[in-house]
Amino acid sequence: MDGNGRWAKQKGMLRAIGHENGTKSVRTTVEACAKLGIPNLTLYAFSTENWNRPKLEVDTLMKLLVSSLKKEINTLLDNNIKLNAIGCLDALPKKVYKELQEVIQQTSENSRMTLTLALSYGSREELITAVKKISNKVKNNIISEESIDQSVINKHLYTHNLPDVDLLIRTSGEQRISNFLLWQIAYAELYFTPVLWPDFTEQHLSEAILEYQKRERRFGKTSEQIS
Repeated sequence: MDGNGRWAKQKGMLRAIGHENGTKSVRTTVEACAKLGIPNLTLYAFSTENWNRPKLEVDTLMKLLVSSLKKEINTLLDNNIKLNAIGCLDALPKKVYKELQEVIQQTSENSRMTLTLALSYGSREELITAVKKISNKVKNNIISEESIDQSVINKHLYTHNLPDVDLLIRTSGEQRISNFLLWQIAYAELYFTPVLWPDFTEQHLSEAILEYQKRERRFGKTSEQIS
């Protein structure tokens, strides 16, 4: 969800206003995905690198996260959406962590769609953590080195309860992955749009999905093999 700051700058506003307007696009996108029957949506809300931003902006983002969770709990419940979170969640301020866990608990029985927030998330950090956990299990003879395969790695990732990514959408014209779900997007279709996140609408989401549907996903096979 990229472009909040630039959106605000273009309008002569504070970056915080851009982030605030970005929450409207979050609501629109979540509700649209639920309506379309998409079972899983993951939003890259705050990266491990984002902690390096100016303290005022980080504090604003954290406050906005808390207020948004409180404000949108009814939207999640009304739409039967389960909230999930991945990342180094222990790094979050106590108030944010507490509010996040409360909403996760309140929506735990919902089944229409799983909305995952990537918070204090970095894919390299996730992979390092997984390697350490697996190495410790090998060291303690819980698993053997020979048994390590893709499924074992998957089980030790933050996303162990989620499927691999089918479609990755990045807004604002940037054409890079920025340390997001590097393992999980191995065969994802990538879609880049110049639209800044606060301007991202249901129509833009539909355009991304239509483009995805036109693509042939071969997973290493030939066109003839999958036809």
